[in-house]
Amino acid sequence: MKNRLYILVEGEDDVRFFGRVMKPLFTSRYDSVELLPYASIKRVKVNNFLKSLSQMKTDYIFVADIDTERSVRDKKQILYHWYSNISGSNIVIVIMEIESWYYAGLPDDSLQRFGLPLMPSTDEMTKEDFNALIPPAFDSRIDFMFEILKSFSPSAAARHNRSFKYFFDHYRLEDPAVFPDPRS
Repeated sequence: MKNRLYILVEGEDDVRFFGRVMKPLFTSRYDSVELLPYASIKRVKVNNFLKSLSQMKTDYIFVADIDTERSVRDKKQILYHWYSNISGSNIVIVIMEIESWYYAGLPDDSLQRFGLPLMPSTDEMTKEDFNALIPPAFDSRIDFMFEILKSFSPSAAARHNRSFKYFFDHYRLEDPAVFPDPRS
């Protein structure tokens, strides 16, 4: 078993998602899985951190939304420009934004319970699209995100979002029948 994995994510919605969905899937491979939201840290500090991870031969995954870029390649070029110490093989691009991964993982029974449409693909879903779909029963988008994570299905997400499927397949993750209770 390897010592530590760092997953660098953009912000708090990503921390919530990766902490609940992805981190448990890596714990059998690593002694420690750490999440680091980098968007609020100065680029030079992130770049120095990436350099130290490389020097220590510590595994990491750098996650970024594609945002307005035309392609994964274009987004990676921007990241190479911002972070000279980043390794391309460690970059994962979320298409379109992390909200598209949240929605993609809603199983059919949850979609029905919330009165939400089944989308064959969430690849084009933006934060604004996601927010427009939040059922009125929820006080906030964060409440809705937490509710999604309670029933999140990686296999559904892989069917409905190609970048999620890429991530899942690339790291050879397996879909557990039930995620562990976050309170335990």
